[in-house]
Amino acid sequence: MAFIILLFFIITMLIGLPVLFSMGITSIFAFGILGGNLQIIPLKMFTGVDNFVYLAIPLFILASEIMTTGGITQRIVHFCNNLVGHITGGLAYVNILASIFFAGISGSATADAAGLGKIEIDMMETAGYPKKFAASTTAASAIIGPIIPPSTIMIIYAVVAGNVSVSEMFLAGFIPGMLIGIAEIITVFIVAKKNGYPKSERAATLREVWNSFVQTLPSLLLPIIIIVGIVSGIFTATESAAVAVLYALLVTKFILKTLNWKDFYQALVNTAKTTANVMVIIAISTAMAWVITALRIPQTVTAFFLNYANSPLLFLLFVNFLLLIVGMLLDQSPALLIMVPILLPVALQFGIDPLHFGIVVIINLCIGLVTPPVGMTLFVTSNVAKLKLTHMYTGILIYLPALFISLLLITFIPGLATWLPSVVG
Repeated sequence: MAFIILLFFIITMLIGLPVLFSMGITSIFAFGILGGNLQIIPLKMFTGVDNFVYLAIPLFILASEIMTTGGITQRIVHFCNNLVGHITGGLAYVNILASIFFAGISGSATADAAGLGKIEIDMMETAGYPKKFAASTTAASAIIGPIIPPSTIMIIYAVVAGNVSVSEMFLAGFIPGMLIGIAEIITVFIVAKKNGYPKSERAATLREVWNSFVQTLPSLLLPIIIIVGIVSGIFTATESAAVAVLYALLVTKFILKTLNWKDFYQALVNTAKTTANVMVIIAISTAMAWVITALRIPQTVTAFFLNYANSPLLFLLFVNFLLLIVGMLLDQSPALLIMVPILLPVALQFGIDPLHFGIVVIINLCIGLVTPPVGMTLFVTSNVAKLKLTHMYTGILIYLPALFISLLLITFIPGLATWLPSVVG
């Protein structure tokens, strides 16, 4: 029965239906086969989104929209360019550093690629970098967005896992996110030296660096305020999202004075559209998760691994392999909502920390975003750069070894994810 439903789900995607519709139709099909009451579907959809923690999602999205509309992206790029633009391949370093800083604002790979991407790619192409290298660097650095907090996907995982707090997930993402950024910087260093990529004609003076830093500082303080507030107990992870919106408004409207009310209205509209998309996916995924549970798929998978792959090492290797494939085919939210209820019980049976497991899952799905032949972020960056998708496929290959090595380190050294939350307490 489970195989028939899985096959039906795959067929609906192969014929070109959006994932959202595939999941919905599959859920209805499964309910019909199982003889279930179809009235349960809207009930499950409602209960799936009826969670106070999910209130943080639209608020963090709104804070990101306000910051982006208020011209923060240009300030971040300008600061990074003053900092490292004079080094060989400098604008590629700027690309990665800007994504690291912007990750603390957007928490989204798509927002990074679409927002920062246009600025970064145009700068690099004007300076003489091959467009393929500029676009692939943008795509590779964009996946840092969901790893360094705040992160929408971390909020969803914390809710699905049940026994993991959002604040712990936020803390756990810092070191892995920085590790991936460092791995990409090392890749740029090797490629830039080999190909003799250009650099700025002169290094910025200390005064220029300081002035650009001061202009960027308000935006860089946002993730710090969020984490310090959560850790100190001043506010919860959900309340921190409201603080982020208030802070973004104060900075862009009254300090930098770069936001007008028309831009704010557009930020609200964009937030509503993005939130609706995310919440509908969560709602339908909840209904599909009920079907998965009713078919006892998690118990079957757990029994299989305990009998045939009876070690945490083998299980984690399998998870990496499986989720990289899933991440290439599905967006992060539906992939996480479908796979975590199946795989997390097995991880707990093997004694794997659910916090560490969550970071491994998220990083796998993020790497899947830039892994051919699908890779959703590759599509976005291709459109932004106006570059053929086949060029993106070949361009991104130089970054995949660094990403896979980072993934293996994070997978087999749990402390990279769990150390900071344990220290902070």
